Order: sequence, then structure tokens, then C-alpha cells
Amino acid sequence: MKASTYTEKWKQAERLEDILPEVWEALGEKVDRMIAQLGDKSPHVAKEDGIYDDMRLDWWTAGFWPGILWIMYEMTGEERYKEAAWGWDEKFEQKMGTDNNFHHDVGFQFLPTAVIKYKLTHDKDGKRRGLQAANFLAGRFNLKGSFLRAWNQDKTGWAIVDSSMNLSILFWAAQEIGDPRFDHIARAHADTVVDKFIREDGSVNHILSFDPQTGELIESLGGQGAGPHSSWSRGAAWALHGMANTYRYTGDVKYLRAAQRAAHYFLACLPEDMVAHWDFRAADQLDGEPRDTSAASCAASGLLELAEALPGIEGELYAQAANRILLSLTRSYATWDQPEHEAILLEGTGNKPAGQNINVSLIYGDYYYVEALAKLKGWKTRIF
Repeated sequence: MKASTYTEKWKQAERLEDILPEVWEALGEKVDRMIAQLGDKSPHVAKEDGIYDDMRLDWWTAGFWPGILWIMYEMTGEERYKEAAWGWDEKFEQKMGTDNNFHHDVGFQFLPTAVIKYKLTHDKDGKRRGLQAANFLAGRFNLKGSFLRAWNQDKTGWAIVDSSMNLSILFWAAQEIGDPRFDHIARAHADTVVDKFIREDGSVNHILSFDPQTGELIESLGGQGAGPHSSWSRGAAWALHGMANTYRYTGDVKYLRAAQRAAHYFLACLPEDMVAHWDFRAADQLDGEPRDTSAASCAASGLLELAEALPGIEGELYAQAANRILLSLTRSYATWDQPEHEAILLEGTGNKPAGQNINVSLIYGDYYYVEALAKLKGWKTRIF
């Protein structure tokens, strides 16, 4: 079916379930084109020209494209996806042996490459590289403040809500080799997320600055949100999804409730079409503010985690919300009728306060869209 026929029919759809087989077929065609278009590139941003950039291998987004490929391989069994995904974790390991800027985001890099590679193929090198990354992340733990240090350079006492998503590599390592130290560190940082990052109303702080010597909280920093007390939507999605993942690994209900609190706030702030603005408190009137489809796709995948964790109608409410978000992304924010475009989703926002990557395509937005659709198709492997 031609892309124009897809999109014309989809505009009339009221439920994602009614068109999911066709959406998945179109997604496969899209990813096949991306393999040819991207080649060996490590994509992060595609701007108006629709061409993805090529970032260095220690850039935080480097794992998302191979993550898409591994999901497609598991869902289809097609070798071309496996072949295109295979070598990425080896590239990361080689980069780790040179001057680099790896930091708390090694989970984003090694979970969708080395760890899923090991889970799907039993590749021993994938396991080894995943465990090395977990060791590296565990080494960033600040004992006094109970947080994982975020970035490098002079940001010794900074922690960010994004790290909620990287905890999975610690939980996986604890289970894989039976060493509870990884679990202890992951839970300690998750407790800090619950206690200090997720506010009472369910909104989140992006960056918290701690005294690295004493662990005392100094201040909240605006980061990629509109300000220190604003409500950056992708941060809310990181917290929602990350705490749902943490509950899956631990069974501790406090993380489930934290994920629900973030989810309720996120859903309450959405506009009519269910695709989040970049910050829920950016202005009194948000109509003129850009959207962030990456926040929407990540939140949708996290909502599906909550749906799986909760029984009956309670879980179904989260599944319905995720479906509505994904239907809107599919109908109005994707590139189905632009075969030359190298990305899947449009209208992502990277860092608006810095004036960077506004109204663009973002590879992590693409990844979480694919992840969420795969969950609806029955994908059970969990990497985040």
C-alpha cells in the first residue's frame, strides 16, 4: 500500500488497534529505507532537510538507532536488521578505550545494543560489554547524596532525572551475575528520584545540584526546561517510564506509585491531540509553544508498562491513554508520505532554552515510538 493511501485512511481511524497491522507494515518499510539512508551514521537530529546528522560514538543518543534495529529483528526474525545492528556495541567498547565523554547515559548506549544483543543471541561479548557499562555506571554513584553523577567536567554534584531510564542496566547486571551491589545502587538513586525529583503534584525537576562532599541538596536547575520550577515534559516522561521500569525490576510499590503520580500529571497537562508541549509551564498560553514528540512517545511506552503492571480496568486506563498518544503521533506527526525523510517522527524539541533542535526529528523519539508499537504487537523483551 502506498504511503498516501496509508495516511488518508489513518486520518479517519478512531482507534490505533484498527490500523495497527498497517502501521507496523509501514514502519517496516520505513526502517528498511532508513538502513539504506543512514548507513554507518550515528543519528541524533534531523532538521528541515530531513537528513539525520552523524554524531560521535560517545554521544548519549548513539544506542537508539541500533535499538530500533534489534526490536525489528526480534519482531520479524529478518536477518537484515540483525546484521545492521550487530557491530554497534563493539564500536562503543572501542571508544571506551580512548579519550571519551561517556557518563551516566551508558544505559542509553549499551542497553539497546550489548544487552539486547545478549538477550536475543546469547552473544558472550554482548554480555561482557553490558556488564562493563554497568560497572562504569555504578562507579558514578555518590554515596553521601545517594545519586548517580550525571555529566563529567566540573558538574561533580549534578544529577538529572534522565538517569531514571539508565537504572535498568544496573538491575539487569544484578540479576545476571547475582551481585546485589548493582541493585542497591539503582534503588538508592531511584529513591532520590522519588524523594527529590518528582514533586508532590507529579511534575519533575530536570537537574538537581548537590554538594558532592556532604550530599546536601543545593538547588534545582532549569536545564532543558523553561526554568528551575517549570515542568519539562520529556523529564516527566523519563520519570514516568523509568519508575515504571524500576517497579518491574523490584516489585516495590513506592516506585509504581511514583510512576503513576508522574503519569497522572503528564496526562492532565496534555493538549487535545495528546502530544505534549515541550514544557507544561513554559507560558500562560501554550498554543504557540512547540511540541515534543519524543516526550510523547517515551511517555506512551511508559504508560504501557504501567498498564502491564496493574490489573483490570486500572491498567486499561493507562493503555487507552498510550493508544491515544500513539494514534495522534501516527496520524499527524510522522513522515509516512515523505520517503526521502530519514526520521519517523516530526516536531521534537531538544533544548529550547539553549535554542537548539526545535521542531526537529529526534532519534530517541523514533526509538520510543517503535518500542511502544512493538509492545502493542506483543514484544516482551525489556531493555529499559
